[in-house]
Amino acid sequence: MSVSGTLLLFFDSIDALQQPKVGSNIEKRILPVDSCYEIVQHKYPHAIISSCSMPENEQQPFSFIVYDSSYLLGTKALQVFLHPQTGAVLKTRGGSEDIKNNFMAWLSAFHSSFHAGKTGEWLLGFFAIVFLLSIITGIILYRKNILAVLLFSSAVWKKNNWHQVIGTWALLFNLMIGITGFWMQRYVFKKEFYTVYTWTSTFKPSPGLFFNFDSAYAGLKKKYPDFTGYVIYFAQSKKTKTAVYGSNSTNAFIHSKKLADVISLDSTGAIAKTRFINEIPAGDRYDIINSQLHMGKYGGATITIIYSLFGLSSALLSITGFLLWVRRRKKS
Repeated sequence: MSVSGTLLLFFDSIDALQQPKVGSNIEKRILPVDSCYEIVQHKYPHAIISSCSMPENEQQPFSFIVYDSSYLLGTKALQVFLHPQTGAVLKTRGGSEDIKNNFMAWLSAFHSSFHAGKTGEWLLGFFAIVFLLSIITGIILYRKNILAVLLFSSAVWKKNNWHQVIGTWALLFNLMIGITGFWMQRYVFKKEFYTVYTWTSTFKPSPGLFFNFDSAYAGLKKKYPDFTGYVIYFAQSKKTKTAVYGSNSTNAFIHSKKLADVISLDSTGAIAKTRFINEIPAGDRYDIINSQLHMGKYGGATITIIYSLFGLSSALLSITGFLLWVRRRKKS
């Protein structure tokens, strides 16, 4: 889990290697979302068009998530990449089941459920408790050594006991990971998790857009200039809302830079509802912060490097432990 967690810190960078390369023309503008939606709908006329990730610049493609009978009978998501300026289909790939073309999505699903559905989610919750208890007992057993390291005792550094130093800081880091991980997985210990729901799924192709999205987005930006949208979830009927996920530039550093805030649009393109991170109930906000802490999605490259080093602490401790054993063996 530590290895998969460490790799997931670099999700975007690694996943970019499996995304299509975009050859852009600086003289051309990025296509409107409306035009791209029409292209996807023409390509997949019987598909459910779920969402669209908008490019941040000319070097990134549009990414649509669709459910079409041509791919696993529409039971799994198909990701469709469009050139941001020409609208040409650059590549398609599956979701978490497509390890060959979407390794990071596969790894993310493994990290959250072992690809074993509810059984895997429950096991993850169980292992979170075991992991947390092992860390707590370790802190109790080695509390004197831990205190010496935290107080920067000269005795610790004079002995060059790197195993103890690395182990102490890794223990505290893993305590944080254990607490936040258990909190994220606590739902598996609630009775609602075991409720069996039965329903008949209906596959109904997505309608055309009910309004000009780009015009509506321009109006949205005028009212909320600090907001930048990144992902659009399209309404499947006039009774439902189109949700634009993004983030306000004024948000605290701990919050997601892309998915912290939501603005919902009705069938005319008017703003129907907002859900800004700073306005939601404290309990919900804590859950989001907890998730950010666990996944290290804050603080930029510095936090990513720190998390990745401590994430691989088990391997580091194995090496320093072996060297410590060899040194003691030579002395004896």
